[in-house]
Amino acid sequence: MASIPRTVADIFGDYCCRRGGLINALTHDVDTFFAQCDSDEDNLCLYGYPDGSWEVTLPSHEVPPVIPDPALGINFARNKMSRDEWLYLVAVHSDSWLFNVAFFYAAYLNKNQRFTLFLTFKCMMSTVAVHNDSYSFFCYRTRLFSLINRLNNVVEDVKKWNARNTPRIDKSSEASGSKSRIPQKISSDGPSKSTSKIVEDSHVESEEEQEETPCGRCGEVYQKNEFWIACDFCPLWYHGNCVNVTTTLADEIDKYECPLCAQKRTKA
Repeated sequence: MASIPRTVADIFGDYCCRRGGLINALTHDVDTFFAQCDSDEDNLCLYGYPDGSWEVTLPSHEVPPVIPDPALGINFARNKMSRDEWLYLVAVHSDSWLFNVAFFYAAYLNKNQRFTLFLTFKCMMSTVAVHNDSYSFFCYRTRLFSLINRLNNVVEDVKKWNARNTPRIDKSSEASGSKSRIPQKISSDGPSKSTSKIVEDSHVESEEEQEETPCGRCGEVYQKNEFWIACDFCPLWYHGNCVNVTTTLADEIDKYECPLCAQKRTKA
């Protein structure tokens, strides 16, 4: 049995191989794939494997499965839609399954490692994009991943809940309350200007998590005494150098709009 991928590089390698198998099924091997999806069969799934192969087969009988199963019953819609529409639908579900498997493996990565994985994924075309020969499907992946990554995953929140609700023998070791250290348009001399998005919250993130706040441009995390600036129109933070904003300029800005928000507004 193949080892379970644990590092960013291993998870991405697994993703690429499975993706390659799915793309072959939906492009070069499409006639074979179409024929195997007999609508008279039971619920069939399209699997991509770590060796780059693909298979149309029944879902796993294990409960819960070793990894998440792909979309169930792809064969039932085959004769009820045009061939291209059906292949497009399978491609959409294939992309969803690929990310599902990748982040099943990535559940125990920290935020910085997950962001690195996001940055690696954003350069890859989805199976939908390959099938339709279009780049428009992944233009905003970086922003989506950045927004998602600001949230804890479920594993992290469950761990925190258990830690808070598990009785402790040594009560003196209980945390006395963490101090928020999220950048507030930070300069090398300390906080210089607070933004509208900084609000007091009784559930302040731990200092360790805040140190993993990624820059929306380069993906690097906050380091002490760095100048950062927050967008007032989305949740992202940036190194001043990454967006050409100095401390002097930041003091003159009423509301800062990051490059992604500006681009979106321009296209609208």
